[in-house]
Amino acid sequence: MRRGAPQDQELVGPGAPGPGSRGAPPPLGPVVPVLVFPPDLVFRADQRSGPRQLLTLYNPTGAALRFRVLCTAPAKYTVFDAEGYVKPQSCIDIVIRHVAPIPSHYDVQDRFRIELFEEGADGRVVGRKDVPSVLKAPAYPLKLQAQQDSAPHPGPPAWTPPPSARHFQENAQPQLATSSFLLFLLAGVVSVAFLLLPLQDELGSQLPQVLHVSLGQKLVAAYVLGLLTMVFLRT
Repeated sequence: MRRGAPQDQELVGPGAPGPGSRGAPPPLGPVVPVLVFPPDLVFRADQRSGPRQLLTLYNPTGAALRFRVLCTAPAKYTVFDAEGYVKPQSCIDIVIRHVAPIPSHYDVQDRFRIELFEEGADGRVVGRKDVPSVLKAPAYPLKLQAQQDSAPHPGPPAWTPPPSARHFQENAQPQLATSSFLLFLLAGVVSVAFLLLPLQDELGSQLPQVLHVSLGQKLVAAYVLGLLTMVFLRT
């Protein structure tokens, strides 16, 4: 393979055309746009799971289309589902793995070709698109990266507040405890008062009707008083 000249290499793959088919005239009739994402493939030699990319092929038409994936360097790649069908108004994912991530292949541009055919074994080509591909060198040397991966990762250090912050926390805690105690005490007094008030349908009470409470209000007051009792017992 020559560097920087993928256009001079023959595309090969499953069912690839022979040498005599190169330079054949384009197909007659309407041409289907070949929609693929991403538009170019960039493989990274330092990927943990191996250099791989996902190529998504879309079929915007209302009929099923047969597709085929060709490559200028088939020995360097493994294409899963290199041939198949795309349903109407749907897409399919094609997984491509680089099987030779060696330094001599860094920054060498290859080329994939996606061809679309009419449904059937003898369908004519209705769409064609070339997708460039390149393998990038690791961001760090592999030896240095392996040493970094094997080195133990210490846990996060325990954070200790400075003396000024620690002094602030020590002074703030008594104030918070005092305010909370007063709030809980007020809520307890209100709850006891609700429990002592007469019910709305209770007869013989000398208190005005506005001070009569319902049974639901007494239940809520008893529930709040129980919670406050638990808080006081825990502290």
